[in-house]
Amino acid sequence: MCTLTVKCLGVGDGWPSADRSHAAFLYRLEETRLLIDCGESVSQGFKSAGWDYNLIDRILISHLHFDHWAGLFMLLQGCWLQAREKALTVHLPAEGLAPVRAMVRIGYLFDELLAFRLRFLPLRAGRPIRMAPGVRATPFPTTHLDGLRTAFRKQHARPFAAFGFLLECGARRLVHSGDLGAIEDLAAPLEKPVDLLVCELAHVPLEPLARFLRTRPVKRLVLVHLPESLWRDRRRTRLRLSGALGSLPFTVARDGEEIAL
Repeated sequence: MCTLTVKCLGVGDGWPSADRSHAAFLYRLEETRLLIDCGESVSQGFKSAGWDYNLIDRILISHLHFDHWAGLFMLLQGCWLQAREKALTVHLPAEGLAPVRAMVRIGYLFDELLAFRLRFLPLRAGRPIRMAPGVRATPFPTTHLDGLRTAFRKQHARPFAAFGFLLECGARRLVHSGDLGAIEDLAAPLEKPVDLLVCELAHVPLEPLARFLRTRPVKRLVLVHLPESLWRDRRRTRLRLSGALGSLPFTVARDGEEIAL
């Protein structure tokens, strides 16, 4: 069985918070380290953990709300200053490729300064990202930005793409929800059994989500990205989850928490 862990560097939602950093999750899939999302304060979490800057193999950005990627540039600056040597690929929605490359250059992180090869590649729904033998991440679309697309597609002709990820390591399967637009966004990735679901709770209602998950082959649930109303009274939130989820094991994750399988 593959060794699987997820380190929650930031579990906060999009609102400013005194006790939570924004979305950033470091997955270990055997010997592969994959950072999903890169919210603000990810550099502080990375440095305080004492990790080497060659640790991360890939970065996946689920969508372009700032709470999911605003920490990317300081992380890349840290990779430069801490003399990272290993090549790094950042996967993100295609609409962000040119602006992100431009921001890296505006911040004077020129290719000529870096001791490592830095690449930016587009995410494609259903197209696996193969990272090692038997280890891959497959993006799946979510409807998180559909409301913005409807409201602003005439003024801003953009794809409004958002993704979650199916992570596979040997026979083990994990799902990272990204930000959802509807509970049904999880239907396809949860058709088959998953060992772990890391699921946001800011954009879907608690009890309907729990009822949906009770009918799916999920072995363990980690809840992140809680709105302030649920985070502030976590005792009551856990009681609601216990009643709605039945026997499904769950964790309401905190910054710095590591979950191992």
